[in-house]
Amino acid sequence: MHPLSFSEYFEYIGGDKEEAYKKYAWLGGMPLVHMFKSEDMQMDYLESLFPEIYLKDIVEHYKIKNITAIEAVLDMLCSAVGSLTNPKRLSDALNSSLKLHTTNVSVKKYLDIFEDAFLFHKCRRYDVKGKQYIDTPDKYYAEDIGLRNARLGFKQQEMPHIMENIIYNELAARGLKVDVGVINTREIIDGKQKSIPREIDFVVTSRSRKCYIQSVYAMPDEKKRNIEVKPFTMTGDAFQQIIVRADTIGQWYDNDGILNINIIDFLLDKTIIT
Repeated sequence: MHPLSFSEYFEYIGGDKEEAYKKYAWLGGMPLVHMFKSEDMQMDYLESLFPEIYLKDIVEHYKIKNITAIEAVLDMLCSAVGSLTNPKRLSDALNSSLKLHTTNVSVKKYLDIFEDAFLFHKCRRYDVKGKQYIDTPDKYYAEDIGLRNARLGFKQQEMPHIMENIIYNELAARGLKVDVGVINTREIIDGKQKSIPREIDFVVTSRSRKCYIQSVYAMPDEKKRNIEVKPFTMTGDAFQQIIVRADTIGQWYDNDGILNINIIDFLLDKTIIT
């Protein structure tokens, strides 16, 4: 059972699509949130869920002793949605910044708990050309962006990461298989040949069909476009390629046959990927 998708939320709230999306990116899709009349009450409700329900149940059910450590891992995941991470990287950061003396084994346990509690999804990396999964690091996405925002006190609003998280949740809610695509290349940098991993935000599989998606908050110039498009050109196949953007209107195909589509239109049009 997922929180409301944007299309479900918009069907309920109605009004202007742009305003609805901004509110959804702020408060998320937990159904009870939108029963409250004022935004302050909605924010208060979301901020109460972690300490009063989720963390309380997790600590009791899993008999967690180091509450400070599991809360610190939670905060790090919320701060870094869509960023590559692994238990060792998190434990090293915790031990360095907070002197918690936790282990990567404990952190791995906390990550698994957050998945089991449907607070986060783990998205694995997939070697597009080698056709195999890559061991850590992985990416983690919050099940509900409103809960994520509330945990951070509604202060850390990096819209590119929030948009990427919302796209991931939409794909998961549609029952699609989603991985992070990786293409390793040999490139000349500063006169030396180096192995460079190029990333496709989402490799989406539906039955026998596959497509590639880049989440791009803004693509202001050709340099940025080249960065986003380059991984597509290296796949060596002809699967559908999509760039979901916040800075374009409607949907259209560019000269390379890549579908450029506004984030709101993508979320509302379930025929884009079937």
